[in-house]
Amino acid sequence: MSQPKAFDFDKQPQLLGHPVGLFILFFTELWERFSYYGMRAILVLFLVSETSGDNSGFGWTNSEAFVLYSWYTMLVYLASIPGGILADRLLGQRKTVMLGGALLVAGHGTLALPGVTAFYTGLALIVLGVGCLKPNISTMVGGLYKSGDDRRDKGFTIFYIGINIGAFLSALIVGFVGEKIGWHYGFGLAGIGMLIGQLVYVWGQKYLKGIGDFIGASDSVDNEAFNRPLTSIEKDRMVVMFLSFLLIIVFWGAFEQAGGLMNLYAEQKTDRMLMGFEVPASWFQSVNAFFIITLGTAVANFWYRWKNKGREGSSLFKMAWGVMIMGWGFLFMTAASVQYENSGAAAMYWLVLAYLFHTIGELCASPVALSFITKLAPIKYASFMMGAYFAATGLGNRVAGMIGVYAQNAGELEIFTGIAIFCTLVGIIVLLMLKPLKRLTHGAEDTTA
Repeated sequence: MSQPKAFDFDKQPQLLGHPVGLFILFFTELWERFSYYGMRAILVLFLVSETSGDNSGFGWTNSEAFVLYSWYTMLVYLASIPGGILADRLLGQRKTVMLGGALLVAGHGTLALPGVTAFYTGLALIVLGVGCLKPNISTMVGGLYKSGDDRRDKGFTIFYIGINIGAFLSALIVGFVGEKIGWHYGFGLAGIGMLIGQLVYVWGQKYLKGIGDFIGASDSVDNEAFNRPLTSIEKDRMVVMFLSFLLIIVFWGAFEQAGGLMNLYAEQKTDRMLMGFEVPASWFQSVNAFFIITLGTAVANFWYRWKNKGREGSSLFKMAWGVMIMGWGFLFMTAASVQYENSGAAAMYWLVLAYLFHTIGELCASPVALSFITKLAPIKYASFMMGAYFAATGLGNRVAGMIGVYAQNAGELEIFTGIAIFCTLVGIIVLLMLKPLKRLTHGAEDTTA
C-alpha cells in the first residue's frame, strides 16, 4: 500500500526504533479504549441492576441486557464502514479521527447524565464516534511505515498493547467506580479518559503531517491511484480480505462472550471471595488486557522466530491458530459450569485460565489482522477495508449476544463446549484452504513476520 510522499519516512524522529507518530496514535487509542472498555465493563451490569437502592440501574433481565449489548456492540463496529468511506472519499483519515474523538467525548459525557433519553443519546454518539475513529486510526498506523518495512507488524503489536493498557486500567478503575460508587460516575470517568486521548491527538498533529490526508485532493501524490480502477491483483486481494472477515466474525462471536455471558457468569455464578474481599465482577474484564500487556511481546517474538526458521508464518495461518486457541479457552468455562452444577459456585481460576487462552488466541489473530489489511488493501479503499474488518467484528459481537440469549435456555455447559468445538473446526478448515488463499494475495504476505 502506497503512502503520501509528504510524509518523509527517513527524516521522522524515532522512539524505541519506531516513528514518534506511532506513540501519538498509541496514547490516543489507549484512552479511547479506556473509555470504551470502561463503559463496556459496567454496561450489562448497570442494565440488570435493581431499580431501587443507592446505585440503581434499569432492572432488566439477563436476556434483555444481552440483546441491547449485542446490538450496541454490533452497531459500534458496523459504523466503521461509513466512517471509512467518509475518510476515503471526503475528509481523510486524520480529520475523521479528530471528528470521532469529539463525538466520543460528547457521548461518554452524555452517559454520565441520568435518564433513559441521555442513555440512548450517549450510546448513539459513541457509535458514531467509534465509527469515525476506529478504522482510520488503525489505517494511519500502517501509513507510518514504508511498503515492505518489517517493523510494521511489530508497530501494530505495540499499538495493540496500548489498546489493552487502556482496557486493563478501565476495567479496574471505571469498573470499581461504577459498581461501588455509582454507575453514572463510572460512565463520566470513561468520558474524562476520552477527553485526555483527544488532547493527546491534537497535541501530536505535528508528528502526523502527511499521514492520513485525503488522497482524492487535486494536489495529492496519490490522486492517480484514487481515480484509476482496481487492477486484477488488487481485486484478488480484496477477495482474500473479505473471506478472512468470515474468520473474524467467528472469532469475535466467541471472544465477545467476555462482556456479556462471561461477565454475568462472574457476577452470578462465581465465588469471588478472596481473603475476605469480594472481587468486583467487572474486574475480570481486565484479565484479558493484563495478559495482552504481559504476553504481547512474547507472542510476537515467537512468530518472528517461527518464520525465521522457514516455517509457515502468514497472517491467515496465525489467524486460524488464533481462533482455535481462543476456542480452547472455553473448555475451562465448561469445567466451571460442571463445578457450578455440582457445588453451587465456580472458582475464579477457571475464568482466569479461559481469559489466558482467549488472550493468546487474540494475539495470534487480531493485531495480525490489522497489519494484514494495511498490506492488502488498495490505497483508495484503505479506510473502507479497515472499516469492513471492524464491521465483521461488529457482526461477531451481534452473534455473541445471540449466543448469550440462547444460553439462558440451553445452559452454559452446552454453549461453552459447542463454542470450543466449532472454533477448532473453523481453524482446521482455514488451514486446509491456506495455499489457494495465499496465492490470491500475490506476494503481499511475503513480508509478514
